[in-house]
Amino acid sequence: MRITFLKTHLQQLGLLFIVMTTCCCSGNARSGGGKPSDEPKEQQVTLLFGGDLMQHEPQFKSAHRPDGTYDYSAVFELMAPEIKKADLAIANFEVTLAGPPYKGYPQFCAPDDYLKACIDCGFDILTTCNNHSVDTYGKGINRTISVMDSLGMKHLGTYRNQAEREQLYPFIIEQNGIRICLLNYTYGTNGIKIPSPYIVNLIDTAVIAQDIDRAKALKPDVIICMPHWGDEYQLLPNKTQKSLADWMFEKGVDHIIGGHPHVVEPIEVREGADGKHLLAYSLGNFVSNQSRPNTYGGAMVRMTLTKKGGKTMLTDCGYNLYWVSRPPDSGNKHGYVIYPACHTTEGLTTIERNKRETILKSTRELFAKHNIGIEEYMIDGSEAPKVNVEKK
Repeated sequence: MRITFLKTHLQQLGLLFIVMTTCCCSGNARSGGGKPSDEPKEQQVTLLFGGDLMQHEPQFKSAHRPDGTYDYSAVFELMAPEIKKADLAIANFEVTLAGPPYKGYPQFCAPDDYLKACIDCGFDILTTCNNHSVDTYGKGINRTISVMDSLGMKHLGTYRNQAEREQLYPFIIEQNGIRICLLNYTYGTNGIKIPSPYIVNLIDTAVIAQDIDRAKALKPDVIICMPHWGDEYQLLPNKTQKSLADWMFEKGVDHIIGGHPHVVEPIEVREGADGKHLLAYSLGNFVSNQSRPNTYGGAMVRMTLTKKGGKTMLTDCGYNLYWVSRPPDSGNKHGYVIYPACHTTEGLTTIERNKRETILKSTRELFAKHNIGIEEYMIDGSEAPKVNVEKK
């Protein structure tokens, strides 16, 4: 009787195995007929670039709290969702972190809480190479690097010595299977000598050419350069910017995102035999205390890179606009706030409404006249206003 039971049990197990095997094979057949796909897997990454992160004295005074800390949360709150949406968000950190006492223009030294706020709002990478890199001398370069490292903020552009630069530069990061190389240079350091052995990447075509060759040897999918260049407060690029951009593209840089003028300058997408190349001459200030025309707002550029069959292409790009309210404009109801262009005017003072209208109108007219191949998008998904002007 035990033998009959065992025989029956084994038969049931065998039948169950056949059924399970059949089901599994049927599932494979439904998902692709059991044949490997010949289609290469598509990989995609979105990058978001912001302008200059400034920190004038009125800014850190406004952020100061009774307990001695500095609270910048309201500054970035309205832009944070857009920043966090990107796979990688990058901006220029145009201050040093040398510790107290804190100072504004002309030699910037900001509280560490400012960097923490940049991290909290979603920035992943900061460039540190600009004309204010040496504002607090060697101490500022060293401590800025140390604080960024301690808080996990990725950065590039300044180094403690040549050996550190050779180890960490060109900057390479891989995101979503796409290998990205970032380069960063500045036209100068406001006449302050770079203390030895510290390194600040200066715009030198011989050095940049070597860096591009080193970058290529690391086999990135894309090379992006972020130069600090141009003339302050000028809405159009100068001859040096134009010639340097042409030269970098010829050398193998894929995209260029510039800064320094404190105002926006035109953005263009160049069509080449190898695909599209994005060139933004200047994105303006992301946040500052400046109130000169066109300095209290700017643009963020979003780009999508798609890799398929071993080739990485720019498949989409656009820009969004924003403006900055300061306590004097808001009747001291709140501190500094970055408002996206889509944000309602409800609750704004007359001064704020006028400044908002002025800078958005000015920027849109400039871009409508000079931009090539790129359009504005609103971060809330609404339709951006159309501006009709005579093209350049």
